[in-house]
Amino acid sequence: MPKSPTTTKKTTTRKKSTTKKNLVIVESPSKAKTIEKYLGSRYKVMASLGHIRDLPKSTMGIDVENNYEPHYISIRGKGEIIKELRKEAKKAAHVYLAADPDREGEAIAWHLSYLLGLDPKDKNRVVFNEITKDAVKNAFKTPRAIDMNLVDAQQARRVLDRLVGYSISPLLWAKVKKGLSAGRVQSIALNLIIKRENEIKAFIPEEYWTLDAQFKKDKSSFEASFYGLDGKKSELKNNDEVQAVLAKLDKKQPFIVAEVEKKERKRQPALPFTTSTMQQVANNVLKFKTQKTMMIAQQLYEGISIGRGGAVGLITYMRTDSTRISDVAKHEAAEYIHDTYGEQYAAVKPRKGKISEGAQDAHEAIRPSSVLRTPESLEKYLTKDQLKLYSLIWSRFVASQMTPAVIDTMRVDLEQNGVTYRANGSKLKFDGFTKVYAEAKRKDNILPELAQGDEVMMDKNQANQHFTLPPARYTEATLIKTLEEKGVGRPSTYAPTLNTIQKRYYVKLVTRKFEPTELGEIVNSMIEECFPDILNINFTAQLEDRLDEIEEGKQEWVRLIDEFYQPFAKDVQLAESKLEKVKIKDEPAGIDCEICGAPMVIKMGKYGKFYACSRFPDCRNTKAITKEIGVTCPVCHKGQIIERKTKKNRLFYGCENYPECEFISWDKPVGRDCPKCGHYLVYKKVKKGLQVKCPNDDYQEAIQGE
Repeated sequence: MPKSPTTTKKTTTRKKSTTKKNLVIVESPSKAKTIEKYLGSRYKVMASLGHIRDLPKSTMGIDVENNYEPHYISIRGKGEIIKELRKEAKKAAHVYLAADPDREGEAIAWHLSYLLGLDPKDKNRVVFNEITKDAVKNAFKTPRAIDMNLVDAQQARRVLDRLVGYSISPLLWAKVKKGLSAGRVQSIALNLIIKRENEIKAFIPEEYWTLDAQFKKDKSSFEASFYGLDGKKSELKNNDEVQAVLAKLDKKQPFIVAEVEKKERKRQPALPFTTSTMQQVANNVLKFKTQKTMMIAQQLYEGISIGRGGAVGLITYMRTDSTRISDVAKHEAAEYIHDTYGEQYAAVKPRKGKISEGAQDAHEAIRPSSVLRTPESLEKYLTKDQLKLYSLIWSRFVASQMTPAVIDTMRVDLEQNGVTYRANGSKLKFDGFTKVYAEAKRKDNILPELAQGDEVMMDKNQANQHFTLPPARYTEATLIKTLEEKGVGRPSTYAPTLNTIQKRYYVKLVTRKFEPTELGEIVNSMIEECFPDILNINFTAQLEDRLDEIEEGKQEWVRLIDEFYQPFAKDVQLAESKLEKVKIKDEPAGIDCEICGAPMVIKMGKYGKFYACSRFPDCRNTKAITKEIGVTCPVCHKGQIIERKTKKNRLFYGCENYPECEFISWDKPVGRDCPKCGHYLVYKKVKKGLQVKCPNDDYQEAIQGE
């Protein structure tokens, strides 16, 4: 019999795709995750985790004899990342460098191109001002070569700061103590704080008086204050002048309305945020430290997961000195304002800001990537602090595209026997941009209808003595504003500068205001004596402008550095021979060491002053300097409650018997127990001052005099 034919089963094997992927390198994993979602499967996105090459920490790393050639090395701990990036770059169809769109980002791209063997002239650099689908995809359609002017501008600043820091810092180590540092911008910031402190110490208050009165017309009452005599503005410098004015007044006689002036005033919206204005407003309104503001802004820029939509960049790039807005963003904002608030709220021609001197105007202002993503719609996806900052950015931008607020103002002069009192009133006629930007809202001060010749009676008249106040200490917001106005530093430098002068304990923040320390004053006096150019604001501002010109291709960076360094190096040599070693003397503490019985002294440390045994190093006993508040510990009932501070200088309260007793509290204990539950009471900050509250229930009581 013939054999039946055998059937063979065909097996098909799917060929692996040989299509190479494109490699995209960014700085952070969160940015990588957001971008990869937009680009799709043909792209692999990896993060370099910031810079991968830098100058060495152990040496200056600048060859001053060879055109200030920087000696870059791979950053310690980045070996595995570099290895992985090289591996992926070799098998990629194309490598794109998508670091942030600024000098620092351009430098990161340049260092990556060096380590990965890429040609900087190839079109592999991709930049976008916002991390949204359209912005990212459009950017990849037009890659460009690495901008060497931007790289040189970053490199010049890095080299200049290294030359200053690594020349002056060793001098401070030798003459004062180890661990100190100096820098171009930080030295001026410290100097400004110390000059302000000296102004406060030298300030002599001057006496002046005010007369504040209450007037009545029919059933309406209003307030007015002394303005002057015989129609001319006058100041009351002492009580004799006050009494002379009061002697002219007759309580039984009416005041005559001498003049009424009514005006309509328009209040323009603020421009959208730049980096420094965002830092200032966040500090004033949200009480955010500058470093915190920038950290949260970075998170909002790089991308936040918003449910099914996945991660999306919520704001445009947060390092900018421009108030410019793209036409697309303006159009979207106008439509949103029309639809949400009405046609009367949308500005036909939104206010344009002037480009400040020294501003690069390279990027747009800080704004939401889409105005349609309202703070309310994102509330469930953002942390509390992210929502606060996003709401501020969103409302500031929307308000900038709205019509002005219209205010009716009224000024009334009241006269009797040659004495003039003046009342100023205002009433919001049209809310305009303040409908969105709550920070700009003000209370009305409505005066009754008054006409020239009307009679009003004075009901009360209060004389108050005052004294002129010294200039206020700098807050983070006012210091940034001053540095920007003087042209010192750039938006990206302010946060690290303020962080450094606190970390070095040159200054401390007390109730959100900068106070210099003894160490800060010593360092400042040495720099003042030996390096006057470093503290010369005009010199530094001009240097900043010239550094910016490198970015524009108008300056050659090696020549600029050489012109600065040659005279600076001579100053360093002179300082080394001129300066004597400064010994920070120990102060007697007035107490004895509980270990060996020797007298204790007060020493200066990294975080301020502390108690130490005078027999150091034979006896290493140290204690924190504490302040008792006169309250016995509510937990152990033995120790006293003392003020303590965290390493970040935040005040808290704890038992002196720590660690045996672990009582701590951010709020100051009162020294009494709650009458409702028996828990200890604390002083709690409220809008109007302080209030006694129970942390355990709703018991509270007002403080006398508050």
